[in-house]
Amino acid sequence: MKGVILAGGTGSRLQPLTRLMNKHLLPVGKYPMVCYGIDRLRRGGITDILLVISKQSAGLYTDFLGSGAAFGVSLTYKIQEKAGGIAEALELAEGFIAPGERFVVLLGDNLFMDDLKPYVDGYLRQPKGTAKVLLKPVDDARRYGVPVFDAHDSAWIAYIEEKPQHPKNGYCVTGIYMYDTAVFDMIRRVSPSQRGELEITDVNNIYAKDRRLSYDVLKGWWSDAGTFQSLREAGEKLKDMLP
Repeated sequence: MKGVILAGGTGSRLQPLTRLMNKHLLPVGKYPMVCYGIDRLRRGGITDILLVISKQSAGLYTDFLGSGAAFGVSLTYKIQEKAGGIAEALELAEGFIAPGERFVVLLGDNLFMDDLKPYVDGYLRQPKGTAKVLLKPVDDARRYGVPVFDAHDSAWIAYIEEKPQHPKNGYCVTGIYMYDTAVFDMIRRVSPSQRGELEITDVNNIYAKDRRLSYDVLKGWWSDAGTFQSLREAGEKLKDMLP
């Protein structure tokens, strides 16, 4: 099983720091943010990893991470030329993933403490052509995509509402997804949103419509590290996670 880390976002909420470098290279504790996703995948048994990055700071990524050998993984890099959405970035993984192969996708600013292996093992038991997302209870679900559970079988998600004013529950969809190569066909079925991007929520809702989107709930600490406050919190929480 392979891993994909999407690390091409602009990080507008973290300006002016992100004018200097890509947000996934900002320090969290002793390491750049992206290192924690690499470590979580490695600890989950996934060592063949694609990093999708922007042109900004591409040299810094390769200078620091290199082949990935120092982190116990093998890294491949692809450049997302312009910000076209999470689903567009994910589409760049086609070709890196073998036909029919399953893989884990992390958004590079999602930081968490859970071991991925139990969630991955659960996904591997699912039928082909299905997907899984990981959820987390949050204080203000209006900031996130919120799952609405299937009324007839609560093991599945019926649909995801993106940043609803009146969330139906207190869970958010984190940036941790599991797919097989069927996802690339799903991406080709979606159209750009009003902001001109291919949205991963639209892709997940295609799965959900056919009762093919399952979920698990993270048990430990999680953050999307997209604000200065959450970045500081992440630095404190994770300062001793990596040697």
